[in-house]
Amino acid sequence: MKLRNIFMTALFGLSIISCDDFIDVSPEGKIDEKTAMSKQESMVTSAYSMLGDCWYSYPFNLWPYGDLASDDCLKGGSGTTDTEYHSVEIFSTLTPSTPGHMDELWYRLYCAVSRCNKALISLQDYSGSDAETVKLRTAEVKFLRGHFYYKLLTVFHNIPWIDEETVRNGSHEQTRNDKYTYQQLFDKVIADFKEAYDVLPATQKDGGRANKIAAASYLAKCYLNLAYGEGYESNTGVAHINSAYMQKVVEYTDVVKASQYDYLEDFGDIFLPECKNSKESIFAVQMSDYKDDNTTFGRANWSNTLNGCWGMWSCGWDFHKPSQNLVNAFKTENGLPMFDHFNDRIDYPVNGEPTAQKWDPRLFHTVGMPTFPYKYEAEYMQTTANSRTPNTYGYYTSLKDVPQRSKGETFNQPWQAFAVNDYVFRYSDVMLMRAEALVELGRMPEAEDIVNDIRNRAKRSVAKHISYAADQVEIEPYPEGYFATKEIARECVRWERRLEMAMESSRFFDLRRWGIASKVLNAYFASEQNDIYGTQTYAQYLKDARFTPEKNEFWPVPYNQMFYVPGLYTQNKGYN
Repeated sequence: MKLRNIFMTALFGLSIISCDDFIDVSPEGKIDEKTAMSKQESMVTSAYSMLGDCWYSYPFNLWPYGDLASDDCLKGGSGTTDTEYHSVEIFSTLTPSTPGHMDELWYRLYCAVSRCNKALISLQDYSGSDAETVKLRTAEVKFLRGHFYYKLLTVFHNIPWIDEETVRNGSHEQTRNDKYTYQQLFDKVIADFKEAYDVLPATQKDGGRANKIAAASYLAKCYLNLAYGEGYESNTGVAHINSAYMQKVVEYTDVVKASQYDYLEDFGDIFLPECKNSKESIFAVQMSDYKDDNTTFGRANWSNTLNGCWGMWSCGWDFHKPSQNLVNAFKTENGLPMFDHFNDRIDYPVNGEPTAQKWDPRLFHTVGMPTFPYKYEAEYMQTTANSRTPNTYGYYTSLKDVPQRSKGETFNQPWQAFAVNDYVFRYSDVMLMRAEALVELGRMPEAEDIVNDIRNRAKRSVAKHISYAADQVEIEPYPEGYFATKEIARECVRWERRLEMAMESSRFFDLRRWGIASKVLNAYFASEQNDIYGTQTYAQYLKDARFTPEKNEFWPVPYNQMFYVPGLYTQNKGYN
């Protein structure tokens, strides 16, 4: 990878732009590196600013890789050639150069790592802040670096580890991406989060900063991933469970459980901008509206800029479309999931026309559907006209990543954008990770309690926002003792995670962690290509989709990165 030295600082609106080797003249109107590096707080702010410094082609929330690559989501847009993400949803055409968006993601995430490394050097090598503040800020930056590396490792597997010492000795372009194993890379990420955990307070004076509970959540997530194996199906899944790592998950989620965070009372409120930073939000990328922060455009969520409903927003591009398989997964029978036969036939609710088929209420908070109010507002009814290409991607639309229509966009010309925070961790996510570990440790009653707490919250989430669907929904907690075996409990926890976290960029990574991606996705490709809504058929393009185990669990190292440093990087398995 050709790492470019990009040094930026937010203080006084000044920035640093490093020069290529053949340029010796410092540009006017800029500050030199030494001056910038001496401004420790500004360097830390610069690292924080990378959290939301993304774009639809390199979204740091990873929705194309976590949702589009799963059975939860279709790409959307004007057709299969709109953006380069088509290969992500069918896998069979995925190569080191297709989509080119992979290279953008790799590069921008390493820019974020570079900001963190520069901030650490500033904190370590320059004076300014008092010792206690330096210790605190160092822990925050270690958290941020762990966050960005977690994403790189999650998507690309074979990655070079570039830290502040690598920057000091200038060896970043001599650092191989196979120097460390997957386990060793995770150990380094864990070390960053552990340092943050040991130093950071449980609460921070300034909102949006990393704290001890966020670090505990990330440590639990890292150990949960490692507990199943190394990601490829041949060595991943319940047959490879590491109980010691599962115990680590429980220990770190103990800290979260005892913290100030909790379930928000209504599921729908979680995804309204006016409820951001609630007790449900452990750590989130902060977004703002220009009316709130008195800037020209605000701090918009550019990861989700394509994901507004067509014809509902001034620039709705209609990406991130829920699948029929996901909608079917919300079916209930006597208030419980229809595990074995949820996908036997295509069903969808119609407003004002209840049938014997009932639904988990979270469907109406997650999926926009024709005949229903869009994001709870009766004056904005979704119709079949609110889809750009129904013959390709159907009529469903995503609700979690947008505000209510009456609130308007943060930015609307020529692109729409919203002031919707990106959750890194919310409370129910972490509790479901805990439940997953508890099951594998044989503590089924505790896992059952967690799942029932979440289901009971869903049951209470009808009257406030989706009263129009009250006669369409039915959900109940599991009867006491239902989690009688690991197999039953495991299925219930995994199902709950799918429903609770649907369209939040986690589904593919969950399937990979459990070692079942090929089984689930290839069955999904076979059934989803037969989609029909009314008389409209769609998703036939999935006839070309195929997930290949021992290859498609991770994305290839982008061709451009291999080209920049020929002979230095090793390509991921299956892409040579």
